[in-house]
Amino acid sequence: MAKGKENKPIGQKLALLRKRKKVSLEELSEKTGLKISHLERIEEGKDFAPVGDILKISRALTINPDELLTVVEEKKTVKKKIQKEQKREELYQYTLLTPDSKKKRLRAFRVNIPPKSEHPKVKYQHEGEELVYVLNGSVEIKVGQKTYKLKKDDALLFNSGVKHTLKNPGKNEATLVVTVYSP
Repeated sequence: MAKGKENKPIGQKLALLRKRKKVSLEELSEKTGLKISHLERIEEGKDFAPVGDILKISRALTINPDELLTVVEEKKTVKKKIQKEQKREELYQYTLLTPDSKKKRLRAFRVNIPPKSEHPKVKYQHEGEELVYVLNGSVEIKVGQKTYKLKKDDALLFNSGVKHTLKNPGKNEATLVVTVYSP
């Protein structure tokens, strides 16, 4: 990873990498199938970028997803700063658990979700399968029309090609391990 990008939010990293690769928002939209307005809002820090979008963007830019996701370890300080500066729904924090999986189809992430948070207008959908394992806290995952309530040590495997949403209805932060398989 280039020096100086480590502590920037995902959107700033995306804009920097996209411009460095000389890829317009229109080209990135065509390559990923994501709307230009969504990509713009991600870069501005106004939209959440789910794992599926990050994988699509990384593939389109021919970069390793950890270039967008890696954050220098100063979790408590960084987290407090983020909480003051951003809306609750922008706080989902991803840590790539499989940094050596650059050319692999299977990636694992640790995801921290603040209490009482959700992305009300975001439905995730990406090819492949997804396994969510709850390390602590509780989450609700809606896959298609079915809602699953998961708590500590529960897991859910589903077709990630089906639209799905995620929220933390609990009073405590939820920590998940999310493993994504992309064909």
